[in-house]
Amino acid sequence: MSELTLTVMRLGFLAVLWLFVIVAVQVIRSDLFGTRVTQRSTRRAATQDRPPARQPAQQPPRQQNRSAGRQRRGAPTKLVVTEGSLTGTVVTLQGQTITLGRAHDSTIVLDDDYASSRHARIYPDRDGRWIVEDLGSTNGTFMDRSRLTTPTPIPLGVPIRIGKTVIELRK
Repeated sequence: MSELTLTVMRLGFLAVLWLFVIVAVQVIRSDLFGTRVTQRSTRRAATQDRPPARQPAQQPPRQQNRSAGRQRRGAPTKLVVTEGSLTGTVVTLQGQTITLGRAHDSTIVLDDDYASSRHARIYPDRDGRWIVEDLGSTNGTFMDRSRLTTPTPIPLGVPIRIGKTVIELRK
């Protein structure tokens, strides 16, 4: 073979090798940091442009106290991990959204091969109920052996399974 042919083959092999390295780094990066970063920043920018809602300030104080009391009576107060690597973990429910997944910024970080980076979220609705929503995970979120396809209210004590992790709402 001529020296020109060998040089072209070496450069081609080097280019393929670098291409493989770049693709491998991108896959690892997306697995560690998730893929929805751009969507979250777009949502934040949209909410910052909007003026703040003033509806809660217009309600009389008596109505606010009644609705807060209604949410507390009979409502769950904690989220408990009953199975998985985080067994025994308790998260106090304070009206904020709880995110579950492998992403480092999740409320409950799951060290589970079957969990997605942003797997599911649990949030309160206006009636004081807690809702679980699957965020498009690959392996799904299950409530009492049925796969969730839409946001679903969570009854007390009903197991929610994400991979090997099981969580429940309790008083």
